[in-house]
Parts: sequence; C-alpha cells; structure tokens
Amino acid sequence: MEFVVMYSLRNGVDRSRVLETYPRHKEYYEAFRAAGGGLIALGPFQTPDPAAGSMGIFTSREDAERFIAGDPFTTEGLADPRILEWNAVHFG
Repeated sequence: MEFVVMYSLRNGVDRSRVLETYPRHKEYYEAFRAAGGGLIALGPFQTPDPAAGSMGIFTSREDAERFIAGDPFTTEGLADPRILEWNAVHFG
C-alpha cells in the first residue's frame, strides 16, 4: 500500500506565489528524501485540473503526513492537501 498526496491550489492563490515558493519546496523535498523520508515521486500535472494540481507518492501515511506538515506549499497557505490510500500494482 502506498499513499498519494493530492495538492490543489487554494482559491485566490496567484501562480506567481507558487513560483516564488517553489525553491523552498524543492529544498524541502530534497532534504526529506535525503533524511530517509518515504517519498517515491512527486510533481505537477501537465493538464490543468482544479481538483489536483500536483501529487506525491509515499511509502507510508506517516511519511505523507510528516511531509505535508513541513512543506512550504502547505505551511505558507498555497495548497490544500488530501491523502489517498493507493493499492498500486507494480510490474517488473
């Protein structure tokens, strides 16, 4: 079982704030991974969707919750996250 964090931008958030915050977000996720956090993958969707602008995949709910708690996109009020359990089928 893996856990997917879906981020949607909060209403009224200007994209320029997202771009301004991105370097802190990148620094955060790199440090999270380096410290052993169970982050498998993350990134934005290329197709605009109001329900989900980006997502991250985690090995545990605890890591997903810990990531959300310190991510500048959430701590600075830009995105609303939600966690979904994902029963992924892996090949190979």
